[in-house]
Amino acid sequence: MIEKRQFYINGAWVDPAAPRDCAVIDPSTEEVCAVISLGDQADTDAAVAAARAAFPAWAATPPAERRRIVEGILARYEARKEEMAQAISLEMGSPIDHARAEQAPCLPWHLKNFLRAFDQIDWIRPLGPHAPDDRIAMEPIGVAALITPWNWPMNQVTLKVIPALLAGCSCVLKPSEEAPLSSLLFAEFCHEAGVPPGVFNLVNGDGAGVGSQLSSHPDVEMVSFTGSTRAGRAISRAAADTLKRVTLELGGKGANLIFADADDEAVERGVLHCFDNSGQSCNAPTRMLVERPAYDRAVDIAARVARETRVASAHEPGPHIGPVVNKRQWDQIQAYIQKGLDEGARLVAGGLGLPEGVNKGYFVRPTVFADVRPGMTIEREEIFGPVLSIIPFDTEDQAVAIANDTPYGLTNYVQSRDGARRNRLARRLRSGMVEMNGKSRGAGAPFGGVKASGRAREGGVWGIEEFLEVKAISGWDSTQ
Repeated sequence: MIEKRQFYINGAWVDPAAPRDCAVIDPSTEEVCAVISLGDQADTDAAVAAARAAFPAWAATPPAERRRIVEGILARYEARKEEMAQAISLEMGSPIDHARAEQAPCLPWHLKNFLRAFDQIDWIRPLGPHAPDDRIAMEPIGVAALITPWNWPMNQVTLKVIPALLAGCSCVLKPSEEAPLSSLLFAEFCHEAGVPPGVFNLVNGDGAGVGSQLSSHPDVEMVSFTGSTRAGRAISRAAADTLKRVTLELGGKGANLIFADADDEAVERGVLHCFDNSGQSCNAPTRMLVERPAYDRAVDIAARVARETRVASAHEPGPHIGPVVNKRQWDQIQAYIQKGLDEGARLVAGGLGLPEGVNKGYFVRPTVFADVRPGMTIEREEIFGPVLSIIPFDTEDQAVAIANDTPYGLTNYVQSRDGARRNRLARRLRSGMVEMNGKSRGAGAPFGGVKASGRAREGGVWGIEEFLEVKAISGWDSTQ
């Protein structure tokens, strides 16, 4: 069993002030795979103090030097990427091939995109030709608290830590206590890459403890949080007294609008996307809206794909989906499936209980409901599991109305061969992102939503600017 009780504070691995063991559960086996310690106020204070002391020198470090150090983190990942994939697979249940191909590579993907964006930033820029003696300076905001989830651990750690470092901020990372092993490995990368003491710190803890302590800490200038909408509201309230900047990347209930003229793979592509990572993605297209002439065929295809989706241990190779992260999550998904049945949705694949032949582990049967009506619980609330709701529509206006009638607004999807229709819908759908015909957003595109999905913009130049303040300066001597 792995024992990782120490925190990374001020450039060293240190024991917790008051040890409080927390078991990390392997969701494939329901057995303890690691033990960490949860921090308390003294640990949080020590990490924030280290970050505060390190900030002035790091903020004054030339951008080229900050870039060099971040490149070193990438080099350490490349040398140890199999360790990272194994850690993610063990802690949160991503099948090992999925962890190698999708989860762990989030680090180099985002890091390289940030470096490209970093090179485009003009740190001191003219206001405009009308004001030749004015300058706009982009400056780091200060100590940043970074609170990350368990579902895509390296994706979110990289989207927060790397832009904070490049911007010149010092930071304290609190990863999810459900999936801490990958973040502890990331801390080793930072140390080996030569990140100066105090610039990056890590304290494990839960939301009620270290999370709330960071959110309300007077020496923290910014909180960047990814997680549930409920927790995002609590963080915003905790941060209000100290007037912190708060950036939130929260839940989603993505609509996937499939028109009768969509390509033949559109339905299958949508189902597989919904089930990816065992449905534990905030941008999953969990509501499939299908134009009436294509509806019956879409239901048949979705049911077939669900039945063909294999569920197995995260430790086995292969293209299957793994367990969900813990028993609480499994119970919650089961309750949503029961709610779908109770409210009259038509179950066409999957359902309650463990998959056939499984008697241990937090595995969920890939589930598809048809004839879902707008307003049903499974249509309104984020399930965070491999559960798809299929809804028919008759007109474009009706599809847009259903898609937008949600508290969330993260990602929506459109499948149609009609380019004019796609362009119209891209503007009418209320979400931070719209992906069409299976085409992913380009490298460096911002990730984030609107409404209850939060309003963060992570990735690329937008992600770096989240950690920058804008200073307006007059009377600049352009001869110097």
